[in-house]
Amino acid sequence: MATDMTTPTPCYHCALPSPAGSRFTAVVLGATREFCCPGCQAVAEAIVAGGLDSYYQHRSEASANPESLPVQLVDELALYDRADVQKPFVRHEGELAETTLLMEGISCAACGWLIEKHLRTLPAVAEARLNLSNHRLHVRWADAQLPLSQVLSELRHIGYVAHPYQADRASEQLASENRLALRQLGVAGLLWFQAMMATMATWPEFNIDLSPELHTILRWVALFLTTPIVFYSCAPFFKGAMRDLRTRHLTMDVSVSLAIGSAYLAGIWTSITGVGELYFDAVGMFALFLLAGRYLERRARERTAAATAQLVNLLPASCLRLTADGQSERILLSELRLGDKVLVHPGAILPADGKILDGQSSIDESLLTGEYLPQPRTLGDAVTAGTLNVEGALTVQVLALGHDTRLSAIVRLLDRAQAEKPRLAEIADRAAQWFLLLSLIAAAVIGLLWWELDSSRAFWIVLAMLVATCPCALSLATPTALTAATGTLHKLGLLLTRGHVLEGLNQIDTVIFDKTGTLTEGRLALRSIRPLGPLGSDECLGLAAALENRSEHPIARAFGRAPLAAEEVLSTPGLGLEGRVGEQRLRIGQPGFVCELSGATVPLMPNEAGQWLLLGDSFGPLAWFVLDDRLRADAPALLAACKARGWRTLLLSGDSSPMVASVAAELGIDEARGGLRPDDKLQVLQQLHKEGRKVLMLGDGVNDVPVLAAADISVAMGSATDLAKTSADAVLLSNRLDALVQAFSLARRTRRVIIENLLWAGLYNGLMLPFAALGWITPVWAAVGMSISSLTVVLNALRLTRMPSAPGAGATPETRPLPA
Repeated sequence: MATDMTTPTPCYHCALPSPAGSRFTAVVLGATREFCCPGCQAVAEAIVAGGLDSYYQHRSEASANPESLPVQLVDELALYDRADVQKPFVRHEGELAETTLLMEGISCAACGWLIEKHLRTLPAVAEARLNLSNHRLHVRWADAQLPLSQVLSELRHIGYVAHPYQADRASEQLASENRLALRQLGVAGLLWFQAMMATMATWPEFNIDLSPELHTILRWVALFLTTPIVFYSCAPFFKGAMRDLRTRHLTMDVSVSLAIGSAYLAGIWTSITGVGELYFDAVGMFALFLLAGRYLERRARERTAAATAQLVNLLPASCLRLTADGQSERILLSELRLGDKVLVHPGAILPADGKILDGQSSIDESLLTGEYLPQPRTLGDAVTAGTLNVEGALTVQVLALGHDTRLSAIVRLLDRAQAEKPRLAEIADRAAQWFLLLSLIAAAVIGLLWWELDSSRAFWIVLAMLVATCPCALSLATPTALTAATGTLHKLGLLLTRGHVLEGLNQIDTVIFDKTGTLTEGRLALRSIRPLGPLGSDECLGLAAALENRSEHPIARAFGRAPLAAEEVLSTPGLGLEGRVGEQRLRIGQPGFVCELSGATVPLMPNEAGQWLLLGDSFGPLAWFVLDDRLRADAPALLAACKARGWRTLLLSGDSSPMVASVAAELGIDEARGGLRPDDKLQVLQQLHKEGRKVLMLGDGVNDVPVLAAADISVAMGSATDLAKTSADAVLLSNRLDALVQAFSLARRTRRVIIENLLWAGLYNGLMLPFAALGWITPVWAAVGMSISSLTVVLNALRLTRMPSAPGAGATPETRPLPA
């Protein structure tokens, strides 16, 4: 009896096992590579043909298997040819139709090349343009010659799935406001530079011998250039100040509007009378700095709103409704009503929350719960919208639609968590209001005193106080340091989407980890084969793959493409598969289920961690197969860094398998809980907050979204869902956990620089305010001092652009199986 263990050869494209002697090969990077299926082979050949085979040298993750993409049915595609269905997303200009499609399966630039090239060969297509940054395909074609369903089919033929893209109203409004903000920022930057040159030429300090006529011309040119900045670019500040004054709520808009408005009016007075100094350069500089900060904040809000809207994409566009006579008809999701009965085939997504009336199957709830193995469901069990039916056909009665579904409840949890303000933020808001109030009162009191002493100087002294106390250096103290550190971390593969991350990391004392896709890779892989009979590993893998290729179960994808074909395959949810390969009847799955076929004694299961499956025929067991979700190689280093800082660590997972405890024990995590729903995770976080804990959350799934949004600091993996990434404060683009270790050390350096910047800015304001009140500093010198102070802050922050040293940084980590 053979007892050797064999590791299967992975597919060069997707890393799934390749059958022994695979006939699917292609030359990549000068060597012949093996692939698990013709889909992977075709994609690899397309990448090589496009001259982009260096993609395989630089990728950090295996590519998506083309056969794992969602299946689009013919009758479902035909719905897209209906005029009422096309109305929201198809526009017509003459004989040409125009639409935007959201693509699935794109992994690199070669995909864009392949899609555009293929569509442009179709005679009815006038234009095909793919945006690789958001995976949106813009198509213009003659729909009289080529229906939309055929366009979608053509994309499917080359390995991609397309869905009509429809931006929701909130996202469209945010995008429109974002474009306006960008134009206002551009106008301020362009005109400020010109106005600054015109203004500085009139300064006596530069000792430029100007004629009175040229001096007058330059004053009016500076006024002409500054006016659009004030009335167009700075309009949001003035509108915000008016709104705040009406509601008796002081914000920075009030202070900024007073400083910009006063400097602009003083400049007009100087332009007309020739008395005093021009302050148009200060107006442009204020506007540019403040508009840039607000633009970045707006972009972050836009990303969050867009990703929240994309959560609805988990639902299918259509479904099969059963009529009174038991016949099925395909309808749009919007046509579904409470009480309707729907037929859900294997591989289809459940369209609504409901109850199973007929059938049994396994349901993949990984997107909602994080549990990567499908759960058995049978008659009377509840099912959730957005989950995937894996094995058997189900008849489901619709019990909840739209806002009443569990999917919508997750969105509401997200909105509530994002709306909650930390106590420190509320204290900071109140402190800022008092600071502004006291500054304005001081300026008013000093102005009245100088009006009594020397009325000709009163306005200029008040203006000097407003310019001196305008929080330019103070507002730059933190953002510049954070921006410099953010750029450094981006080079390491950690993208910060909110500015408080580095500052807040110094206050963290508790870390919550998700398991699947965070500490582990998040997908099952076939680790080894242990033959038990006369057949070798390759023969056993071929037989197992023949059975599994007829299943939609996630486990099936781990076996790769089969060289043999199985017939009469039957699936028993929760137990396994039975089928015939040639004259040999086989079973694979739970040991007891497999041994029933031969009546043999169940063999002793190896005492090793992982998901063990038994393959057997009518004569007895043939082989053990072990699958597991591998630990990331840099996970122990991350846990060690947390322990070194004395942080408490928790593992909260939707997975209810013993692997939760196994991972926690291997990594030395303080506390582990499995089988948690999104609201359960949120309750744990809220309890930690009540205990006064500062929590860092690291996760990747939709089920982690409410906790990511509510945590003090949240980090999403680069492989996470879009909603998780945009709900998080940072995204680990490289999926390398060691970047977080470097972020911890950089956070301390950033904190020191921020403190230095704040001390400098505070010292500047503390000295300039009394000097300006005494009339020792003119508004011009106040503006110069403010510029020098701002420059000092920026230069100090640039020290953070030096890359932190870390052993092994930049190395691409390998994964390793969970140990016994």
